Amino acid sequence: MHRCFLPEPCYNEGAILCVEGKEAHHAVRVLRLQVGDECELFNGKGNAARARVQCADGTRLTVQVIRVLSPVPALANITLAVAIPKAGNMELIVQKAVEMGIRRIVPLITERTIVRLNPAEAVSKTKKWNRIALEACKQCGVNSLPTVEPPLSYANFLKRTDLPQLRLQCAILPTSRPIRDTLERARVQGTHEALLLIGPEGDFSPTEYEQAGAAGYVPVSLGPIILRVESAVFTATAVTRYALDPDCPPS
Repeated sequence: MHRCFLPEPCYNEGAILCVEGKEAHHAVRVLRLQVGDECELFNGKGNAARARVQCADGTRLTVQVIRVLSPVPALANITLAVAIPKAGNMELIVQKAVEMGIRRIVPLITERTIVRLNPAEAVSKTKKWNRIALEACKQCGVNSLPTVEPPLSYANFLKRTDLPQLRLQCAILPTSRPIRDTLERARVQGTHEALLLIGPEGDFSPTEYEQAGAAGYVPVSLGPIILRVESAVFTATAVTRYALDPDCPPS
């Protein structure tokens, strides 16, 4: 079923709502929604509803809510901080990370990050990444819209205090412990939040490893194979969700 993003505080059965702007244009001109068709609305905050089209033109889609949908089971609250990779692979990372349930994405500029963005480029890229995140939500049924933040320097990122207490740095170090061991301890303790810090193609520098350790980051290993940035993102996200997702009662 076609999905439309409509950031209402909540949805109520019988309510008449209007989808406008680019969303309406996409729904009418691309998805070809017509009067009488049904679609699914989501507000980006976890709520969704089934609606029927009442009126459709090029600038506005008027719908009536026919059923408020039950919330999807809760997922682990995972923040992804990743050095921007080359060759446009950040777009792939954003798309797949959203599909895998990431809540927040922080693109990083590290010492060995090849991609360098001037202020105008950073603004443009951030807008594009957030559009990709929205499209991924529509495609895969995610109702909570993640935020893709503007690129941030590694040093400034480590100063932040608004991040999960469980902070894992995927590290190619002899002192790294298997990520499964750290996540297992966190799971037993009832932890459902984590931050995954993943470096660039050339890895973190020795100084950056020291800085992360001083900031409370735990170095963890994803195994003996050296992974590309995007592969490390998907592997780390999958194992973290497997370990930290809240237990859901059987349906």
